[in-house]
Amino acid sequence: MCERCPWVDMTKPDYVEYHDKEWGVPVYDDTKMFEFLVLESAQAGLSWYTILKRREGYRAAFAQFDYNKVAQFTSEDVENLMQNTAIIRNRAKIEAAINNAKRFHDIRQEFGSFTQYIWGFVDNKVMVNDIQSADDYVATSPVSDALSKDLKKRGFKFIGSTIMYSHLQAAGLINDHANQCFRKKKLKS
Repeated sequence: MCERCPWVDMTKPDYVEYHDKEWGVPVYDDTKMFEFLVLESAQAGLSWYTILKRREGYRAAFAQFDYNKVAQFTSEDVENLMQNTAIIRNRAKIEAAINNAKRFHDIRQEFGSFTQYIWGFVDNKVMVNDIQSADDYVATSPVSDALSKDLKKRGFKFIGSTIMYSHLQAAGLINDHANQCFRKKKLKS
């Protein structure tokens, strides 16, 4: 049996699959990056598993995470999303996703892609942290602080440092797999 990160709940096969195949894999695709941004923002104050279980609902509700389409959502779309039981019906988070799609477009215009912009915060290479035990996990870092601050300056919402740290982990800019986890080495090679 493979050893995994201590936070993985082995009783939840979908959680294990997310850990084993997706969490921490470097993302260079803007649509995937936007997906993680929407999902991590939706997670604020909730568990990741709560959002993971609703991922397909988010995918359908937010136009397959097409940031160009989401940026065009109207107040009528917001009202429809507020009735959608497949997602977390939090008006501020829904409106933030739409706002962030617009800001996402602005960054793409300036940098060529969102991934080019965000990877610049880690000098275009994965940061690998030394995670010996669950106590070594952190919620923020100087990188997530700087990224959050810059995104806020650009008008993004629901992107505090903790959310951005989770985003950096999920999108593989930071490898926070535990040292004994089988994924740590696979992602480093």
